Amino acid sequence: MINVIKPGLLTTIQDLGRYGYQKYGVIVSGSMDPLAHKISNLLVGNDVDEAVLEITLMGPVLEFEETTLISICGGDLTPTIDGKPVPLRRSLLVKAGSILKFGSCTNGCRSYLAVAGGFNVETVMNSRSTYVRAGIGGVKGRPLQAGDTLQPGTASEESANMVEYLLPYVENSNFTEIDWSISSEFISSYHQKKAIRVIPGTEFDLFTEESREQFFNKPFKVSSQSDRMGYRLEGPSLYLEEEFDLISEAVVFGTIQVPSDGKPIILLADRQTTGGYPRMGYIASVDLPLIAQTKPGEEVTFTLVSHEEAQELYIDRERQLNHLKQGIALKFHS
Repeated sequence: MINVIKPGLLTTIQDLGRYGYQKYGVIVSGSMDPLAHKISNLLVGNDVDEAVLEITLMGPVLEFEETTLISICGGDLTPTIDGKPVPLRRSLLVKAGSILKFGSCTNGCRSYLAVAGGFNVETVMNSRSTYVRAGIGGVKGRPLQAGDTLQPGTASEESANMVEYLLPYVENSNFTEIDWSISSEFISSYHQKKAIRVIPGTEFDLFTEESREQFFNKPFKVSSQSDRMGYRLEGPSLYLEEEFDLISEAVVFGTIQVPSDGKPIILLADRQTTGGYPRMGYIASVDLPLIAQTKPGEEVTFTLVSHEEAQELYIDRERQLNHLKQGIALKFHS
């Protein structure tokens, strides 16, 4: 069992989303940074879609009752185990009785904690993801609270072999780590200024030329009025050549829609199922982690890419993930 001593600002259980139910008005949810989610799972021998903890800005304090294999990926919230700094993007074996804490947020804003076997919570519509507004998924449909206990699921053969490999090194320490790290190609840069690649939206050509130029040449700041549903952007106002009525259509993770006030909104993991505002663009899937790790008050800029370029970038990223998965399997699968 893992005991929650302090819950942090917003710590929820998320998998990769609740798919297949948007036609019934049920949102997808899932992790805001799917890349960090997937890597954290691979590093503990899980399937990429196992449930993890998504930790936002201020992390929790957790006590491990049993020796547990974990990994922490994504933003750097300066984790420590019994006061000792913990490396990110590593397979870690934490000794029973140890306390994991998170400190200041130095890079990015969301961290992902995976444990071998995932988190054993009830599935709702084939997903363990927490959707707070509807009160479903995760732990009673809400963020973690002090006094909660988390039960890891059944570990895989790879996870068990990782534990066996690390166990001799943890007897005289609170935790130990695998003596190798993942390629730097996987590590998304969460610096304050980010150039986010964008595919032209369905109504892109209906915006004024000035609006299109400003969108790709001026910075935008993430508003404090932002959450897992969407980021409101402060910056140049974007306008259509002429107003028209738009029928509501399905929206996706990364849709950039522009309401009548001209201020763009980026739709994120907890987005609604349909939208009726003009769409300036869609963030390329490969850059969703960058926007997810942007804090309110930070600036972003946008750069135009074609649909084909976005697909190639996504395929390259998935190929890298597959290489990581194969490398771990070769070393730890019996």
